[in-house]
Amino acid sequence: MTPIRIALITTLALLTGLWILAEYLAPGSYRSLHPFFTQYTGAMGLAMMSLALVLATRPKWLERPLHGLDKMYRLHKWLGITGLVFMLAHWWWTPGEQLRLRRGWAETTPEGIQAWFQGQEAIAESIGVWTFYAILVLIILALLRWFPYHLFHKIHKLLAVAYLPIVYHSVVLIRFEYWLHPAGLVMAALMIAGTGAAAIILTGRIGISRKVQGTIRSLTFYPKLYVIEGEVELKGDWPGHKPGQFAFVTDERHEGAHPYTIASDWVPEERCLVFIVKELGDYTNQLPRKLKKGMPVTVEGPYGCFDFEDNHPRQIWVAGGIGITPFVARMKYLAHHPGERQPIDLFFTTDEYEQDAADKLIADADSAGVRLHLYFTPRDGFLTGEAIRSAVAEWRKASIWFCGPTAFGKAVKRDLVSNGLSRADFHQELFRMR
Repeated sequence: MTPIRIALITTLALLTGLWILAEYLAPGSYRSLHPFFTQYTGAMGLAMMSLALVLATRPKWLERPLHGLDKMYRLHKWLGITGLVFMLAHWWWTPGEQLRLRRGWAETTPEGIQAWFQGQEAIAESIGVWTFYAILVLIILALLRWFPYHLFHKIHKLLAVAYLPIVYHSVVLIRFEYWLHPAGLVMAALMIAGTGAAAIILTGRIGISRKVQGTIRSLTFYPKLYVIEGEVELKGDWPGHKPGQFAFVTDERHEGAHPYTIASDWVPEERCLVFIVKELGDYTNQLPRKLKKGMPVTVEGPYGCFDFEDNHPRQIWVAGGIGITPFVARMKYLAHHPGERQPIDLFFTTDEYEQDAADKLIADADSAGVRLHLYFTPRDGFLTGEAIRSAVAEWRKASIWFCGPTAFGKAVKRDLVSNGLSRADFHQELFRMR
């Protein structure tokens, strides 16, 4: 099971256990499951949203445990969907009777802060209902792949805004007795963390300590491949990066930052990064017309754990299309550090072919001592796990590093694992940030 699956399932199990414990220990526990599920589903929806906001700030300390920011964003997406399911269940379960009756306060007269909470109930419920409708629309739009990226970027800011009234709604309407138990303390911590994350998002301070300014030094277009290669000269204190890592690049403030794999080794004396970008969406299709030599950009990073570090005697790299970029960076690195070489086979499959780009790739492979297997799909057919196994006799002793289309990766992994490869030896970059 992957780290992000473990993280999601463990979080759900622990929070559910805490709420069951709180209900068992709270005085005057409910006689019906209906009000308990109303409380539980609402709290879980808020908890998932809180954690999703925290991950949206790109916390560096979580990268290694979750195996990279690409995996963190996958978990962020799952948390958002799970939170939406809990919110829908909460909306469905919420009874129409008076709030204080379903909370079990009908037989007591609240005093002090509890009385204040009760006085806020009507407005808190109204705010929660309308904010839920807004969140429902925003999350659905965020999940649509065709939705423009610059609007997707703005939606995430709106979700951070919508989170704040949901916190107010939850503080008022969570059963008062629950705050005295571990479940309440955990919810308070999640609300504080989520509110802090929302503040970071709304003030534009995500990754602020990891941003440096740069200038586009050169641009190379490969029209047959629909690819643009750009070299950026950095002016700030870039910490260096490992081959296979990526960075967020911003060339227009209103568009937001876009993630691109770094396709170069880090040479401090040159202070340059190379990015290779394929025209795949509404934004990247415009890059050949928008980017100009000398244009200022902001670079944030580095991020990612697709770093080729293992203790296997050999490696097999598999790249599909623009997924070749991390391997180009690694080959540049190996050319500068020949003592770190190990037997490596690179399988690269592409639907488009341009001789200049192919010559560069062949030269990089030769310099790095990498055995290149080039598959031009219209000519050579589809690359399969069987073809990889046939070409590399000692494939079972190798670690597999894959970057390319998700369906292609699943097919290769399925073949290799079914023939004896350990799942832990298959490393895949999940380079979808939405």
